[in-house]
Amino acid sequence: MNAMPLTTISSNLCFGGVQAVYTHDSPETGTPMRFGVFLPPQATVARPVPALYWLSGLTCTEENFIIKAGAQRVAAELGLAIITPDTSPRGLGLAGEDDAYDFGSGAGFYVDATQAPWSQNYRMYSYLTQELPWLIAANFSVDPARVGIFGHSMGGHGALVLALRNPKSYKSVSAFAPISSPMRCPWGEKALGGYLGPDRAAWRDYDATSLIESRGWKGPPLRVDQGSKDQFLDTQLQPELLREACQRAGVPLELHMREGYDHSYFFIASFIEEHLRFHAGNLVNSRVAPDAKERADTA
Repeated sequence: MNAMPLTTISSNLCFGGVQAVYTHDSPETGTPMRFGVFLPPQATVARPVPALYWLSGLTCTEENFIIKAGAQRVAAELGLAIITPDTSPRGLGLAGEDDAYDFGSGAGFYVDATQAPWSQNYRMYSYLTQELPWLIAANFSVDPARVGIFGHSMGGHGALVLALRNPKSYKSVSAFAPISSPMRCPWGEKALGGYLGPDRAAWRDYDATSLIESRGWKGPPLRVDQGSKDQFLDTQLQPELLREACQRAGVPLELHMREGYDHSYFFIASFIEEHLRFHAGNLVNSRVAPDAKERADTA
């Protein structure tokens, strides 16, 4: 892959590290793509740090996590980099692209679309598993052998799917209020049907419960936090489906039901420190195989 230049949108000192936002022209999506990077003060050329990818939910950009989650203080303490990509390509002018909050702009669902007109540009799965990790490794002092992933709602779905399909790339995974089985909820049925077509068998590669049953997970326990007062709990998120799939497959799951919490970033901010410490425990002192830059899907 040829070098891709980055343009700095913003850069701010933050808890001794740097919180920045960049843009670049993406070959995968055919559009400019923005992403944030928090580099902790421990990140030096001689000492690359572990990295966490955060995947956001419906309607979000790279900005929401940066300004609302309150993650930088603890990430700086633990020596963790955090990469925050956008949730979809933007500005393509496709019919219907901006008509709904749960499909199109801000709702890429972290899939590689196969249906026209989305298939040419809505390639968030390949962007996140191939292009962006290469770009990060080429430009920042992060250790590609020690990478975890987490996210919220649609992004929780994405984090689980990317980790389950790429266990050599992601050593740790957690989620806040994930869409546990997109094949069995209105958000997911709309998105997967629109991006992948009507054949539900093709949807299974983007459904965490199906992936757990077909592939399992040999890494550290999956961690999920879910608010009991989440307005989407019963209709869209359905954590019991994830729990049942893990039980059947013998996959360890730490499912924390948080009494009284909803779906908002107030919920995320309340437990972000626990998630960061969970990932640090799995990544900071980990040692992995020498071929640290392998990003291939194990499909």
